[in-house]
Order: sequence, then structure tokens, then C-alpha cells
Amino acid sequence: MKSTVTECVRSTDSSSSWALDVVCSDWVRLVSGSGLCSGSVQIWDQSWTWLCEEALDLQGAEVLCRELGCGAPSLLQGAVSPLGLQTFYCEGHESALRDCPRSSSENCSSGAAVNLTCSEPLRLVGGASRCAGTLEVKHRGEWRRVENYGPWNLGATAAVCRALDCGSAVSGGDRDDFPQSRVWEISSDCVMKSTVTVTECVWSTDSPSSQALDVVCSDLLNRPIISLSVLDGASESQLQGVRVMPGSKFRVKCSVEPQFPGGSFQLLSPTVNLTQNHTLPAVNHSAHFLFSDTGPAHKGNYTCVYLLQVFDHAFSSQSHALQLYVGGSDSDLIFRVLVVLLLTLIIILLLFIFWKVKARRGAIEPAEVELELEPFRSS
Repeated sequence: MKSTVTECVRSTDSSSSWALDVVCSDWVRLVSGSGLCSGSVQIWDQSWTWLCEEALDLQGAEVLCRELGCGAPSLLQGAVSPLGLQTFYCEGHESALRDCPRSSSENCSSGAAVNLTCSEPLRLVGGASRCAGTLEVKHRGEWRRVENYGPWNLGATAAVCRALDCGSAVSGGDRDDFPQSRVWEISSDCVMKSTVTVTECVWSTDSPSSQALDVVCSDLLNRPIISLSVLDGASESQLQGVRVMPGSKFRVKCSVEPQFPGGSFQLLSPTVNLTQNHTLPAVNHSAHFLFSDTGPAHKGNYTCVYLLQVFDHAFSSQSHALQLYVGGSDSDLIFRVLVVLLLTLIIILLLFIFWKVKARRGAIEPAEVELELEPFRSS
């Protein structure tokens, strides 16, 4: 094994326009991670020391990721102490961690260090979703599209999809129809290595180019939308659902934002019987499922699944669940109970008045009899 970089250098007689670009941070680094953008945080203080787990908050993590040339922090473990005992007090706009106000702290063992994962500064633009489009990379603080150096294959596409958290690879290839502009170059052989990140395989080139890389990943379908309408009878909107009276007819609509032509919708219903044959082709990016004679069996969650075949691959996307309630609502029940109680009170009041009147008449009648008999007694 070679011990120095200079021992790895050899001469060549051929001329070349290639050069190796290296960006280093002389004060902070991430170690023992999967690449330059993840690992445990170390800072230089006469020697490399671990950064204590309570030393960094989210703003400090954003500064650190930016300093290392990475994207925004996607995972921050062992940080932000409940007591707020930070070492760095960043506002988030600083260009380097050392620019943040700092308090003294003790050195930490490796088991108590902050673990940070920064996202890679790459994106897909101009496609139907964030998981499809032209590959762009932020390098040296500048976003540029990427030109492939050498053959590009599905393995390299898969690495890009993983870095973007976009599922598996569907397709990837070169394009040559862009206006001439400065681009970054990338090596597919480098991208497919498990020990490096995608952005570590990018370098600058002085020659303008019209080429680019198009990437399509599996997580490319928009989430379908589900809605329910009653065709006859009464209905009432509920939180995340609709209440339908028994015997009514209702329709479930599955739709999706225009993205790809074709496809189909499957409706997942409460019972096995209801789910049979409930797959319809998408017409104008939607499908309608009709139900009649609503009963207890229709009660439950309804979900739309959008199915699509792209590049000989099957993809699907599922909507949020919509709850269907059957029968009278709680407000109806409460109203009926109140009506019954009111009628009961009225009846009780009438009976009480009747009893009082009757009792009063019973108390007066004997006195009237005595007054009528008094003249006869005195004679």
C-alpha cells in the first residue's frame, strides 16, 4: 500500500485537458460514514476531536452541510440537547461552522459524537415529477446540468435514484438537444461505486456542451385523488369522510393530475365482494365507480390505486383513504333525542298543570258545600 499521494503519481507522454479538482475543509469533517456527506462530526483543535452530541442544532447542521459542499441535512442524530447546551450558536446563514459563535466544551468520545447525514446537492428538472427529468448537480456552489463521460447504464441511474430517494431506476440516457452552455462532467463507473456519493463523481470542464443526462425513477407517479358524491338521497360531509343515508346511490371518483397518458384505477372497498372487478381504465385521467342501494356493507374506507405501465415496468400510486358512514349522523340522533326530551317535558308539564287544577278544585268544592248549608243550620 502506498504511503503518500506523490508515490501514486506517474508521468505520461500524451497531452490532456483533464485536471483533478479537490475541495477540502481544513477544520471540520464527517468520518466513518458512507461518503463525504455523512458520518460523525469532527473538528480540528490542535488535533481532530469529536463534536459532542449536544453541541449542534439544526441551523448549525445546515451550515456544516453547506460548508462541506453537500445539500441540506436529512438526518441529525445525537444532537440538540433538551437543556440546550450547545457549542455552536449558528443562525443558518453562515458560510462555515467556525463563523458561528462558540462556547467552550469538553472533548467527547466517539460514542457521544454527533452523527450527521447531508443530502446530496442534485436534482431532476423538467420532468413530470421530482423523480424524472434532466440531472443537475450543484458543484462549487453552482447548479449545472451533467454531461456523461463514457457509457451511462442502468446501474448509474439506480445510484442517482437512490441518492434522490426516488425508488429504483426506470431509464437513463444522454440527450443532445440543449443550447451550448457550461456543464459538469460525471463518470458512471464512479457513480456505481458504493463507497462514494454521486456528487463525488462530478468534475468541471471548460468546454461548453449541448449534452445532458435524462433520468426516470420508479417513484414517479402523482398521488391519485378520491372523492365521493351522492346521486340521490341525503348526505353529510364528515371529517375525512361522507355520511350517506341507507338506500342512496353514490359515486366514487378516482382522478390524478395529468402526467402520463393511459393507466387504470382500482378501487379498494370495505368488503371482498365490493372489490371484485373494481378496476376501470383511466379516461381523461379519471374513473367513476357507481354504487346503489347503500347498506351496512358499504360502510368503511375507500382508496383509489392508480396503475400505470411505463417502459415495460408496472407502477402504482395510492390515494388517501376516504371514510364512508351509512345511516343518520350524530347530529340527527342528538336532534331526535332533544325532540323526545322536549315532548316528554311538555307532557309532564301538562300533567302537572292538570293535577294542580284538579287538586285545587277538590279543595274548593267542600267549602262551597259548607257555605250553601250554613243558612239551613242557622234556621
